[in-house]
Amino acid sequence: MKKLLFALTFLFSTNTFATPVNINSADAATIASALSGFGPKKAQAIVDYRTKNGEFKTLDDLNKVSGIGDKTIEKIKADILFSDISPATPPISEKIN
Repeated sequence: MKKLLFALTFLFSTNTFATPVNINSADAATIASALSGFGPKKAQAIVDYRTKNGEFKTLDDLNKVSGIGDKTIEKIKADILFSDISPATPPISEKIN
């Protein structure tokens, strides 16, 4: 029973640790697998919109894609990248006594 519970937990938690995806360069299959709640149709709508209108610059640009609204954007915003370059991590300041 414990093994079954562990297997089910692992199976259903794979999307919990999603890898951010660059919506300006990823193909539809990559977008669909990276974004929770996205299937092939919605992912292809992003690719089609990007091809026709150019790169996305902000999260608000996703509202222009058919089938994507504020609720969807709120759910996926942590998993969206607009370029392949990650923002620089600010240095951690150390407290000196």
